[in-house]
Amino acid sequence: MTAKASKTNAVRLLESFGYLFDLLEAEVDEGDLSAEKAAIDLGLPEEAVYKTLVAKGDRTGYMKAMIPAGRVLDLKSLADASGNKKAAMIPVKDLMPVTGYVRGGCSPLGGKLRAPLFILEEALVQPFIVFNAGRRGLFVKMRPDDLILATGAVTCVISPPADYDSIWAARRGAERCEAA
Repeated sequence: MTAKASKTNAVRLLESFGYLFDLLEAEVDEGDLSAEKAAIDLGLPEEAVYKTLVAKGDRTGYMKAMIPAGRVLDLKSLADASGNKKAAMIPVKDLMPVTGYVRGGCSPLGGKLRAPLFILEEALVQPFIVFNAGRRGLFVKMRPDDLILATGAVTCVISPPADYDSIWAARRGAERCEAA
């Protein structure tokens, strides 16, 4: 990897802040741009590799959310954490115009979109997390608390526990029924 090739806006931003981080590279498979595939290619556990998702709340507008590979974003929990009644993922076709990033290359840093960032609080127990550096196949590895300081992110529960997906789904369904 050449120094010039690794200089994304996200990398420049982290360098300007003075945070310690490593850059990792993985082969890009256009057929599978998932965080799960990135975790495999990087030889890391899924709980250490985070994907950056973009949603829009009904009251506050755009927001970013980071959850580990293999996990699902609970939009109701994201809405609650962000002060919205509801939130929805933005369509993939809107990702580039809104963020400046393409699918599989979305970073929490350095894009066009200045929006609040919500990170699954479980990130704090990890010695490091890995996330996209703003280009497909390029990743940042850094301490989660440094990312939180760099972005002003809020940590919260926005994904069901990995081993309780069915219980979580049932509980969320029950809450929707009670509220109706």
